[in-house]
Amino acid sequence: MILKSTTELTKKPTRIVSLVPSQTELLHFLELELETIGITKFCVHPLSWHRDKIKIGGTKNLDIEKIINLEPDLIIANKEENVKEQVEKLAQDFNIWVTDVNNFNDSLQMITDIGILTKKEIRANALTLLIKNAFTESNIENHVLKDVAYLIWKDPYMTIGGDTFINNMLLQSGFKNIFDNTVRYPDVTVKLLQDLKPEYVFLSSEPYPFSIKHVEELKSELPDSKIILVNGEMFSWYGPRLLQAAHYLKELHLEILKSNYVS
Repeated sequence: MILKSTTELTKKPTRIVSLVPSQTELLHFLELELETIGITKFCVHPLSWHRDKIKIGGTKNLDIEKIINLEPDLIIANKEENVKEQVEKLAQDFNIWVTDVNNFNDSLQMITDIGILTKKEIRANALTLLIKNAFTESNIENHVLKDVAYLIWKDPYMTIGGDTFINNMLLQSGFKNIFDNTVRYPDVTVKLLQDLKPEYVFLSSEPYPFSIKHVEELKSELPDSKIILVNGEMFSWYGPRLLQAAHYLKELHLEILKSNYVS
């Protein structure tokens, strides 16, 4: 059953499977180590869980049989990161909570909801307050926005649209996505980037592992843009990772304002 309300679970779940890396990290923050029995192979934080917990496949390629054998009383999924058909199949036999996180406020609501579901409201509420304070204290001047193209994939190059969590995080850190008039994750060409001339091009560390060699490749093709490698987790992970993201995004913003990055 796909849960419609956080109150549909009357008892604290004791066997939880997480299908999303950032939500696995949240379960760890909520001190649900014993309750969390299965995670994806992409759930790399915390390292001890990645090493020791049962892996149930990838976010978009779940091992349904393995999950069934674990007999969870709660599965936590995400609308974007998991495949609808796989989630619906699991919902025939198990309670599933599907999150939908598209912006900063959605992330805070997700933390609150999972806190209620797992009977960890106090700790979840404390986390949302810490995150709010961290971003307030970062004090980034969002009205001085720098144009940026944020690339998440190569061959073909892919960017992010205005309806994504990453787009919202760019705004939180003082940048304007030049593709915010698009949706989801459109393909883009070098020619289009050349025509639009973004002031900055961010190459994310995930899901495609961009590296310094890709920076050098693009420098020659986009001489009017500054090409910068960025930590993708800080832009795309919601949950406890936002505590680190607030500091990271502030430092990135300040470094760019100081013109420490050069083409």
